[in-house]
Amino acid sequence: MRCDASSWLCGGHVSVATTAPTATTASPSSSFLCKTTVSCCTAAPKGSSSSSSSSTGYETSRPWYKQEQYSHAPPDVVRHWIQAENQPLASRDRFSVASYNILGDRNAFWHRDMYRNVPSKYLKWDHRRRVICDELAEWNPDIMCLQEVDKYFELSEILAKVGYVGSYKRRTGGSVDGCAIFWKPDKQTQKAESRNVVIGNIHVLYNPTRGEAKLGQIRFLISRAKILSERWGNAPVVLCGDFNITPKSAIYKFLSKSELNIMLYDRRELSGQRDCHPAKVLGAKQEISSPLTMIDGLLKHCWTDEEIRVATGDADSHLVVHPMKLNSSYATVQGSTRTRDPNGEPAATTYHSKFLGTVDYLWYSDGLVPTRVIDTVPVDVLQKIGSLPCKKVGSDHLALVTEFAFKPGTNEDNKETAASSSRTAFSKL
Repeated sequence: MRCDASSWLCGGHVSVATTAPTATTASPSSSFLCKTTVSCCTAAPKGSSSSSSSSTGYETSRPWYKQEQYSHAPPDVVRHWIQAENQPLASRDRFSVASYNILGDRNAFWHRDMYRNVPSKYLKWDHRRRVICDELAEWNPDIMCLQEVDKYFELSEILAKVGYVGSYKRRTGGSVDGCAIFWKPDKQTQKAESRNVVIGNIHVLYNPTRGEAKLGQIRFLISRAKILSERWGNAPVVLCGDFNITPKSAIYKFLSKSELNIMLYDRRELSGQRDCHPAKVLGAKQEISSPLTMIDGLLKHCWTDEEIRVATGDADSHLVVHPMKLNSSYATVQGSTRTRDPNGEPAATTYHSKFLGTVDYLWYSDGLVPTRVIDTVPVDVLQKIGSLPCKKVGSDHLALVTEFAFKPGTNEDNKETAASSSRTAFSKL
């Protein structure tokens, strides 16, 4: 959907920091909070409270579009763990991370044209909240990275009952949703003496044509992750979120290859999102571009100095780079041909009337190895369902869940560095 924000969880002596890149700048200020005991940092939207969705005033009076009538019951959604093959030797210290764009309640309302094939009862927040919490309870991740959270305090109260604490960062601008991280402090504290890990959570700008802004936000996220990793004794990193890019995109290549020459690409096509309309993905005929359209595309291929600066950080450089070696957990753990694309990524992590494809990822750095993932849903099953959310899925996205193990030797020689860093009360990045 349409937001941009990010948040941080740095494990070991669990600490939290939050940062929110805006849609128009790639380098906003950010902060880092370190304590020797479990702590959380929360930011509440103005006028917000812990009340339920009834406080919004529009829950019971939404002018929903006419829904498609099914001639038969849609198929059930069944998801299961897939074990990684040929796993390298890894320690027994393992932790699981979930990344889930839960579809903000207000976003579902304001963009209801995207959900015209969804029965209205499945779009109501009361139903979706219950299903989302049921999904998360079933997978029981140690760390949850959620995007499009506009009812943080409501979710926080529910998750606190099963042992989670959380941190929330509202996105900039006039919207009320943002990113949240929830984690189990008991489990993380038990590992504090031996292992450290940095968890980043981001929701990248949606706009398919703003490739330079997407690159800038992701570049900023990775640079801050690197700083936090070094501060915590070169701790491994997991970057989760809705990146609003597809596996075939140039920005995906930037993440996986660590560099990209932006002059080789039209900035409007960097994300790959414009190739993922359901009609195109499912094989319907598409209009052939006219000569005028093609000429217009060539003219708009040019980059301005400001766009180059936002994308690369330097108006004089056409090469955008990042300092980490990153891999996607789902591309690493092989799945079936029914649920994966040629790159090994899920064939789809989000589905509504205007988009069918993959935009959600869990990226990990050296020092970690994914041991298993929750498989996604075959495209043919999604097609029969008609759109998300549905009876068993509470969002227009599918949650991604990965279990990671530490590689032998990771962080074991860096306890003093991490402990020293954890005593820093507050510092600017």
